[in-house]
Amino acid sequence: MTATPAPKEAAKTVGTARRARTSDPVEDAQPIMRRVKTKLTSKWATSAAILIAVVWSVPTFGLFVSSFRPAPKQIGPRSDGWWNAFTDWDLTFKNYVDVTVSAGSQSPNLSQYFINSIAIVIPVTLFVLVLASMAAYIFAWGTFKGRDGLFIFVFALQIIPLQMSLIPLLQLFTQVLHLPPGSYAQLWIAHTMFGLPLGIFLLHNFISEIPGEVIEAARVDGAGHSTIFWRIILPLSVPALASLAIFQFLWVWNDLLVALVFSGGTADVAPITQRLAEISGTRGSRDYLNPAAAFVSIIIPLLVFFGLQRYFVRGLLSGGLKG
Repeated sequence: MTATPAPKEAAKTVGTARRARTSDPVEDAQPIMRRVKTKLTSKWATSAAILIAVVWSVPTFGLFVSSFRPAPKQIGPRSDGWWNAFTDWDLTFKNYVDVTVSAGSQSPNLSQYFINSIAIVIPVTLFVLVLASMAAYIFAWGTFKGRDGLFIFVFALQIIPLQMSLIPLLQLFTQVLHLPPGSYAQLWIAHTMFGLPLGIFLLHNFISEIPGEVIEAARVDGAGHSTIFWRIILPLSVPALASLAIFQFLWVWNDLLVALVFSGGTADVAPITQRLAEISGTRGSRDYLNPAAAFVSIIIPLLVFFGLQRYFVRGLLSGGLKG
């Protein structure tokens, strides 16, 4: 004979099972977060992090102080270190005025180059996000012959040195595709091609971790690849897309080599990095403008990073809690 549990014990067992089934995933993740925080946080780790942050920030702070120092304090026989600004408060905004609003054929005005960089980096970032997310979805959830081999080939493209492909790619643009030299089109295509392999790899790792039950449920409801991609994959991949957007934006914004090869050196399409390389003059007579120009050039990247930071952190946390 089988023993029948008492009514109170049975009700208690059923209630426990029901609470286990209806438990909130966020609440289940809290103990994991506490354990991770406990293991990674200690007095020594906090002290080391603060020390590294201070040491890392000292050169940036020195560059910021130098951006307000007049030209005689930075170049020439009267020049001295930036730390002397604490005893000699001879500061000026003239450097920022010279690099932003000065006029003339030989002026270091960054306004036009600033606009050129925005016109380059925004389309490239959008192209990489859209194309890389589509390819990552097909590689993760598509079924076609040779899928794994093609994905390995795309991943292996990251091994090819960038410098080896610049001249052949330039010849392809000018001699085969007949793209106008020194145009945005060349820069858009080149940066997109260089950013796709890593973008596909990063998004594939995230999209492949999406539960298969979600995809199968959409297919049972009659959804095709297009519907699944736009209504399921993209909304769930916002943290990964934001992370890739930050990396791609910063890579293209800080690029100089690709810009020198494909921009043609003209002010019509040259990015801000090219102007920063030229701003000091042929003999370094305007080196004192470099700190101010550098801080002007990082305004947009800082806005992008802080604007997408919460998505970036969410992507790191979600990736750390999977499995």
